[in-house]
Amino acid sequence: MRNLVIRLFINSVALWVAAEVVSGIELEGSYLQILLVAFLFGLINAFIKPVVMLLSLPFLVLTLGLLTLVINALMLMLTAAVASSLTVSGFWAAFWGSLLISVVSMVLSSLLYDEGV
Repeated sequence: MRNLVIRLFINSVALWVAAEVVSGIELEGSYLQILLVAFLFGLINAFIKPVVMLLSLPFLVLTLGLLTLVINALMLMLTAAVASSLTVSGFWAAFWGSLLISVVSMVLSSLLYDEGV
């Protein structure tokens, strides 16, 4: 349960950073709404992304994994389509935003998680 709360916090901070840095991504509302968007983003990444990755496996191999960047951008665009608090203006905003979200999540995860957890 603790790890789930930490992941939700990390996702919400990463989404907020992407909205602040990348023009074309807007995240509005209270912190509770941002947490709900982060939760939705996590659900989409947990359930829809693996299916898309499996279906695109030949193309992933062909592009040496670079298609993963496009899939991450599409997952961010899907989250924006479902959540009213998140707006993504186009593919390139989603691409750079998803790249930044990945980097911020990786950095925060390495800072917040212990070696034994």
